[in-house]
Amino acid sequence: MLKIDELKFDQNGLIPAVVQDYCSKEVLTVAYMNRESLEISIEEQKTCFFSRSRKELWRKGETSGNFQHIVAIKADCDRDALVVEVKKDGPACHLGNESCFCDYVFVSEEIKSFSLEELYKMLEGRKAEKIEGSYTSYLFEKGIDKILKKVGEECTEVIIAGKGNEKEETVFEISDLVYHILVLMIEMKIPLSDVFGELSKRHIVDHKVKQEKMK
Repeated sequence: MLKIDELKFDQNGLIPAVVQDYCSKEVLTVAYMNRESLEISIEEQKTCFFSRSRKELWRKGETSGNFQHIVAIKADCDRDALVVEVKKDGPACHLGNESCFCDYVFVSEEIKSFSLEELYKMLEGRKAEKIEGSYTSYLFEKGIDKILKKVGEECTEVIIAGKGNEKEETVFEISDLVYHILVLMIEMKIPLSDVFGELSKRHIVDHKVKQEKMK
């Protein structure tokens, strides 16, 4: 375990801190810490940064309530930068976005991988700006009852396909179900991080149960 004295702060006494969502692994923001803010962060187990513009400490969530609970802090091989893994209470960005990194400068259509986060953001866009002919926009227009009905229908389709031991059909129906569940989450303002956090807690419990059974 490294000590703070082993870290390399710059000429202004600062070290960059990349804040990452512990569950989704999404990069949330990049900020700076000095020795004092790092010590506070470790002691309180919540992120505390140093504002270069205001020249003062600031605790994330002081005014917004969107605290970031620290899981781990890691230094890079040169010990002059940090990755802070957190579980957040709300959006990381002051604009209300889950992450400060929302605007693409470049995207390779050939290499870019699929992610639930990107699909979630695309579906959010369909709710914010309705598109003529979009099935997703149609669901949001119809509201919660229609969305819940579709979730129920897709659950049934998954059961039928699984019972018939039809692997390809089951994959297809599971994909439909996941899509409609994401629509439901957006309609109810449930971020992916809430689900990832719940699954993370269940993983820990399941791990403990397995250990007990092995005794």
